Amino acid sequence: MAQHTPHTRRICPACDGFASVAVTIGGRNPRGHLRTITAHCPACQGLGTVPARRVREGAGA
Repeated sequence: MAQHTPHTRRICPACDGFASVAVTIGGRNPRGHLRTITAHCPACQGLGTVPARRVREGAGA
């Protein structure tokens, strides 16, 4: 039988694991590229997982 490996990290419920995204701020720079900024999830600080300490405490996110 196959053995399952338990998950060692819990995915952040606030961002579902997509912790960093590029957001277009409109317009283009002189070279023609879209101007973007990077936004990080405030709950997991851009990691995509909840720290183990918070999982043990039952805080979630």
